[in-house]
Amino acid sequence: MTGQAEDFAVDLVVAGAGGGLAGALRAAELGLSVLVVDPDEQFLRGNNTSMSTAMIPGAGSRWQRAAGVEDGPARFLADITAKTHGTADPALAAALARVSAPLVEWLADAVDVPLHLVRDFSYPGHSADRLHTVEGRHGSALLRHLHERARRSPSIDLLVPARLVDVERGAEGGVTGAVVEYPGGRREAIATRAVLLATNGYGANRELVAENIPDISAADYHGGQFSTGDGLAIGLRHGARSAFMDAYQGHAALARRSRTLVGWATIMHGAIMVDEGGERFGDETTGYSEYAAALAARPGAHGWIVLDRRIHDLCLSFADFRQTVEAGAVVWAEDPAALAERVGCDAKALAESVSEQVALATGAAGGDRFGRTFLEEPLQGPFAAVEVIPALFHTQGGLVVDGEARVLGGDGVPIRGLFASGGAAHGISGRGADGYLAGNGLLPALGLAWQAATALSGTTAH
Repeated sequence: MTGQAEDFAVDLVVAGAGGGLAGALRAAELGLSVLVVDPDEQFLRGNNTSMSTAMIPGAGSRWQRAAGVEDGPARFLADITAKTHGTADPALAAALARVSAPLVEWLADAVDVPLHLVRDFSYPGHSADRLHTVEGRHGSALLRHLHERARRSPSIDLLVPARLVDVERGAEGGVTGAVVEYPGGRREAIATRAVLLATNGYGANRELVAENIPDISAADYHGGQFSTGDGLAIGLRHGARSAFMDAYQGHAALARRSRTLVGWATIMHGAIMVDEGGERFGDETTGYSEYAAALAARPGAHGWIVLDRRIHDLCLSFADFRQTVEAGAVVWAEDPAALAERVGCDAKALAESVSEQVALATGAAGGDRFGRTFLEEPLQGPFAAVEVIPALFHTQGGLVVDGEARVLGGDGVPIRGLFASGGAAHGISGRGADGYLAGNGLLPALGLAWQAATALSGTTAH
């Protein structure tokens, strides 16, 4: 391949039909031809974008302005810095903070995603209401919008099932082809000037998880089955660097019975979490990601979210929570003693945990022994409990990229034509699990894909 424009079958190959579809749509909008490949025939409900709560940060969006919410990239960057204790890549975090508002407005205007600003509660670590989502607050609805628009675009083709296994590079080092593998093992090289690695992280690769994040390796994996680190492996093979490989999004609110997401909105509305003995064991509002490891360290590695009718009704706006209820995973009782009998924990310990919440919410207590400060209202009977287990949702470390999603080689110079987004990139969650902010998955997935297409358009002659 010579690298001349007439030799390329497409301008861009996107590996991954999740958040990568934002890159495909942006590229098509800018006049580029795109091929999207994905190994999962069920990607509309089987990848991490579809399994998310569809929360996308947008710092300074028009929805915020209309609601009188004061926010902007600088404030968002400060929140990222605080949550990650200064360990996140400042350049990438700043770039994604800047692009966050234009991204959500583009999704609404160019892709017709019906976004709205979340105002009914605040997620841990966000100092302003900046999360935008869709009705039902479920990623499957978001992904359906992206896919439907991509399917209608004459500039975008989808090749499913097909897995990207390598890229080809020309004599000058730039990408010249994408090698895809079909079921059965047949391979084909597709001539392209650029490849976007939107293959998510390595959460489904148990060996890599045990090597890089052993504190969560025994937890349930609740993510796409094809998130095995393909993009990471391809990038490293071609001299790229990796970073923040110990970063991940965990979750402490996966219902054990139904394997559905209970959701942290329960906690933020005033619910508490207790271990198998009925005792609270920390400040639940620190964050659902880091609390997964805390739950995993408790006896039996499981616990219960205790809530009431008010919290139950408030959380029905989440499709995940409704599925949890419909699956029969919520247990009800008139008082803590009866609830303890139903769930099999110590009645005295559970009663004390509920009383502690009531004292804190009513101001009768001098302060929480764990430091929790946010409680909307005291719990009131009847009471409910959902048994929960810790889970790994997705990894947050990967290939080092710049603010335009360009994959950087060992010398810090971009590998021409190679981009990465989402879990395939090194992300903005810093180290471990406690740097994760709600939206830290979708913003790099959608935002870096969008940036990659924009950057490619600026270097492509027509």
